[in-house]
Amino acid sequence: MRPVRRRIEKSIDALLIAVFSPGEQETRSEIVGELNELARTANYNIIETVIQNLDYPDPRHYLGRGKVDFARRMLESYGAEIVITRHELSPSQAFNLEKHLGIKVMDRTQLILKIFADHATTKEGKLEVELASLKYQLPRLKGYGRMLSQTGGGIGTRGPGEKKLEIDRRLAQEKITHLKREIEELKRQREVSRKRRVGSASPLVSFVGYTNVGKSSLVSLLSGENLLIQDKLFATLDTRVRRVRLISGLQILVSDTVGFIRELPHELMESFRATLDEVRFSDLLVIVSDASDTAVREKFAIVGKTLEEIGGGEIKSLHVFNKIDRCTDERLVELRCIFPDSVMVSALKVENIDGLVLAIQRALDVEKKRWTLRLKPEALTSFMKFRDSLEIVSQEYGDDVIEIQYLSSDEIHERMISSICEEGKCL
Repeated sequence: MRPVRRRIEKSIDALLIAVFSPGEQETRSEIVGELNELARTANYNIIETVIQNLDYPDPRHYLGRGKVDFARRMLESYGAEIVITRHELSPSQAFNLEKHLGIKVMDRTQLILKIFADHATTKEGKLEVELASLKYQLPRLKGYGRMLSQTGGGIGTRGPGEKKLEIDRRLAQEKITHLKREIEELKRQREVSRKRRVGSASPLVSFVGYTNVGKSSLVSLLSGENLLIQDKLFATLDTRVRRVRLISGLQILVSDTVGFIRELPHELMESFRATLDEVRFSDLLVIVSDASDTAVREKFAIVGKTLEEIGGGEIKSLHVFNKIDRCTDERLVELRCIFPDSVMVSALKVENIDGLVLAIQRALDVEKKRWTLRLKPEALTSFMKFRDSLEIVSQEYGDDVIEIQYLSSDEIHERMISSICEEGKCL
């Protein structure tokens, strides 16, 4: 039997063009590196980069006319098939660039939208990507419509492009309305699941952080389940919740979320807000950083800012450095000085995962108190509904009474007492 050969899609050569203001010079190499990673994830190979230092991008051509001519010569020399820009382009900038360069131009927002479209797997994820794409395209229909309408007649008439524009805009608006309804319905379904989760009283621990820092790898190790793990940006788009039992016996829910990135396109932030909202209901945020990343402080700040924007800035957090296997001892000492309360782990080498579990347990135990509950024997079934949310200290069984000592937060204790005692089974 012949072996099955998987078709490997050949990457497309691309030219990257980027404008940087004087205040961005220190982060320029980091931003260019990130754009290269985004391109690689979308199956583009950056073969050359054209950079221009300007206070702000040229409103007509993005680059100055001289640099546009230089970029065209670079395209002729290297034979790239597409141009990728660092910033989002206006319709006129995109039109003028494509006209002068004679080749397709893709801006940063389009690049990220393509990655999200390639990686979305759930129905909700696909709908959110489609909605973000339509929101991005809608104002651009107006710009291109004006260009098409130039083929029409004289003063006071509408060209064929303008008529097509009206149809395209109406269809796009109708589709956006339809997608919003579908996403809202899925959101209501998720609300039901969330209420069921809250009813179980199992704490929710969400792993958040910059994209491609190893969140999925850590969640896989904790849960024992093989989640999709790729060395690419935005490999995970859909929130995935798994059950994990801690050393104390407490059962928690662990959530793997979409990674953050600098200047996340507004359309994507808005469309994925329903998914990101899950973070707001967490009992603990595990913020994961890449220990080997030289820009770790800047990216940690970006994660903090994004959490503030989605309403998760006040939630208790635990900072974890992954990929310590890539670091020297001097680097680790430096990180411990800057972030003294962080946990150092390696998902690849399975180093200090027990330390991470213990840190999560301690973070969740901060507000726990010791309680004593005396039950009638017939109340044990009702008690067991809450068993996974408690840390049992001792249990004594008598003929007429069961005495249990446990650690729990006020909220879970009161919820359990209310449920059991309403049935008249407390002593």
